[in-house]
Amino acid sequence: MTAAWSTPEELDAARETIAASIEGWTRPAAYAVGLTSATSSAEYEFPVINVGDHYLPAVVLAKTIGYASGTSTHVLSVAELTHAINGLAPAEATTSMDHPNLRAWREMLAEVESNPYRGIVAVFIGDLDDPVSSEADGSLRTQLPD
Repeated sequence: MTAAWSTPEELDAARETIAASIEGWTRPAAYAVGLTSATSSAEYEFPVINVGDHYLPAVVLAKTIGYASGTSTHVLSVAELTHAINGLAPAEATTSMDHPNLRAWREMLAEVESNPYRGIVAVFIGDLDDPVSSEADGSLRTQLPD
């Protein structure tokens, strides 16, 4: 069990330690975890979109799924999202900060467990000038803040 990270400095140290354990890690320009539509629609729901900050969740997720750099889309299993949630959970000990990714990931997990027609994707955009790599990537880019 990972010890709780109870200060912003401990969060930073955890992020750097995990990042250092990923060969070739390069911080993405943006990333998000999202849900597929329960229909055949190509719409994706990204409750939290990270651009320029919140990189502890990114490295926890990257470590879980084997992402290191670049622009890519990953279909996540319930087990992978659960593993990422458990890996990020020690951050909740830092009560001086909000943890929107963790909260959103838990809500997505509950949604997918209750609705088998939904799926989970993680999208990493290495550079905003990279070509769109998937429908999910394209959907995320249309939702990026200006």
